[in-house]
Amino acid sequence: MIGVAMLSRWHVHADDYALQAASHPDLEVRAVWDEEPERGRAWAAELGVPFVSELDEVLADPTLSGVIISAPTTMHEELMLRAARSGKHIFSEKVLAPTTAACERILEAVQAHRVHLMLSLKRLTDDYYVYAQSVLDRGLLGRLSLIRCHLAHNGGLPQPERPTGILPASFFDPTVSGGGALIDLGAHPVYLTNRLAGPAKHLFAQLHRMYDREVEDSAMVVVEYASGALGVIEASLVTSGTFKLELHGSEGMLQIEKGRTPRIRSRLLGDGSWQTPPMPPALPSAMAQWAAQIREGTEPTITSADYLALTRVIEAAVRSDREGARVSMD
Repeated sequence: MIGVAMLSRWHVHADDYALQAASHPDLEVRAVWDEEPERGRAWAAELGVPFVSELDEVLADPTLSGVIISAPTTMHEELMLRAARSGKHIFSEKVLAPTTAACERILEAVQAHRVHLMLSLKRLTDDYYVYAQSVLDRGLLGRLSLIRCHLAHNGGLPQPERPTGILPASFFDPTVSGGGALIDLGAHPVYLTNRLAGPAKHLFAQLHRMYDREVEDSAMVVVEYASGALGVIEASLVTSGTFKLELHGSEGMLQIEKGRTPRIRSRLLGDGSWQTPPMPPALPSAMAQWAAQIREGTEPTITSADYLALTRVIEAAVRSDREGARVSMD
């Protein structure tokens, strides 16, 4: 059994990760630490495990092999470096860190101390991604010319007594979150398009504040990829929720939308009319891949290249918005 500690309940997905760990046959949650002790004690009581107020004590515990991090994004580097140096395997909420330089320091520490790191890029395991990747690999769309990914929900819409909606106020505090809609919700479209379209070459971004906040609540990024394809990435915390992924190529197009059956049209499939293909099996979850990597040394499908490319695009988008100019990724 792989003993793990939960580090922070800051992120809205913290409870999801605790549940995933508790339901996995090879993982066991044995402790909680939180930068806000009162929150941590309450969470530990709910999980039926001890609350440990000192992080050094958690990292020195020989019964703990790993940590699951749901802390503020701006704390990721410190927590991951300390965990890696203590020989603890690391599972974390996205992103790895707000800057490329910080990501590189984390990855160097992980490699130096021979621990396994997994970032929760969960959409890279979904059945529609597996299908989209296979469509590209088989050349069914011909040469990819345009990819568009849109992800939105209205959790950040102000309410009478909750100016940041159902989201914590700290989600809009850059000293804690590291950014706004793009670094959190927008990370999903970024890593999906990175995988499907390849390395980004240039980009232009608009980070928009519909409401009076320190960070953007909506974002749009236009990307030129090294392959020659163009990409449009959209994310919003104040828009009626949906997810859309479109791939357009010289021989056809693929449309994926939440709540609808994926469909494809290709001159290389039948008579070229719209088809609704069956989806392949999903890949093991990020949590399951992490556990398998620790126990069996199984190579994960989600890798450090994904983590680094994700932050590189987000960091460049922030710079583009600040400078009002196209940014080169070279």
